[in-house]
Amino acid sequence: MDLQEERGAGVAAELKGTFVRADVTSEDAVVAAVEAAVAQAPLRGLVNCAGGGTGGRTIGRDGAYASAHPLDRFAATLALNVVGTFNVIRLAATAMSRNEPDADGGRGAIVNTASVAAFEGQVGQAAYAAAKSGIVGMTLPIARDLAPAGIRVNTIAPGTFETPPMLAMPDGARAALAASVPFPRRLGRPAEFAALAAHLLVNPYVNGETVRIDGGIRMQPK
Repeated sequence: MDLQEERGAGVAAELKGTFVRADVTSEDAVVAAVEAAVAQAPLRGLVNCAGGGTGGRTIGRDGAYASAHPLDRFAATLALNVVGTFNVIRLAATAMSRNEPDADGGRGAIVNTASVAAFEGQVGQAAYAAAKSGIVGMTLPIARDLAPAGIRVNTIAPGTFETPPMLAMPDGARAALAASVPFPRRLGRPAEFAALAAHLLVNPYVNGETVRIDGGIRMQPK
């Protein structure tokens, strides 16, 4: 499920899966995507990866109201990350609640994506850090909400990873970020994120947790 149809269809073909175009903040679009999954098999796993945001300092340098952080950009960042994540959780979990339980009474597992910015937001990351900490903050309450239905909820907080925005950075800037990671001294790899997500989906005793995957980095103010 994504907005990028060409790339999404390509990934689906590679995985022998199905692509559904959907905006995570749209109830109708997400219901259609969930129904497309349920039509093929019981929905037991969800990985929420939609997110992003633009940077900006809280106030400008000229003391003018107009140069303060645009409120619509702040709201849009929260809508995508927090509202979008919650929207997909609530609708996917509704479908999962209809599944036959396993031996532990489990019916499904959900993995969300936050960021280390939830804990160490940098200069200009007020909106992004607020959004990612919102995902972290709702992980345990939702896990508690969904426990009677046998649905687990966990969150991954990645550090500096080889995502398209990172790979688009100048080589020097990217190398400096890699050098700030204690060990291994490099950016994280998508396969490492995927391995953790897969583990959280199948380990039945991890629930209500946020797990950092960051090579031990602790972000500095700048």
